[in-house]
Amino acid sequence: MKNTTKNLVLAALFAALTFVLTAYFFHVPVGVNGGYIHFGDSMIYLAASILPLPYAMAAGAIGAGLSDLMSGGAMWVVPTIIIKALMAAMFSAKQDKVLGKRNALALIPAALICLVGYYLAESIIMGNFLVGLPSAPLTLIQSAGSSALYVLLALAFDKAKLKQKI
Repeated sequence: MKNTTKNLVLAALFAALTFVLTAYFFHVPVGVNGGYIHFGDSMIYLAASILPLPYAMAAGAIGAGLSDLMSGGAMWVVPTIIIKALMAAMFSAKQDKVLGKRNALALIPAALICLVGYYLAESIIMGNFLVGLPSAPLTLIQSAGSSALYVLLALAFDKAKLKQKI
């Protein structure tokens, strides 16, 4: 039970940051199926680099799922919860730094999970495995933007030694 309250509070904070950065800040609708580009994944990556895995997975799933629900994309809530939790699982909080080698490399499988997960979800929802193809490059652009923001924030956290102070 050590640090449970702190982890719950931080998970709630990261869920809220994920929600805001997904639903409102730089929320750019793309395509015809309710997709959008956002920076919310950067908060999922940051949470997963700081918090124990179950808390990080919950923060990402809750924040991103709520943003879909509140942004008019209710059909995406279940896929988003699954995809964002799996993306968080690629990172580790067991390092002294936020942006260690493992977390830097985790950006690649996280982007692939996002790409494949949303392609499959869109194909299943729309009943056609071709309909998800045009969204793939946009998913990669969104992943690249969130990855860049994560790297910048992680470097700042590491420079300020914030992980040790949390």
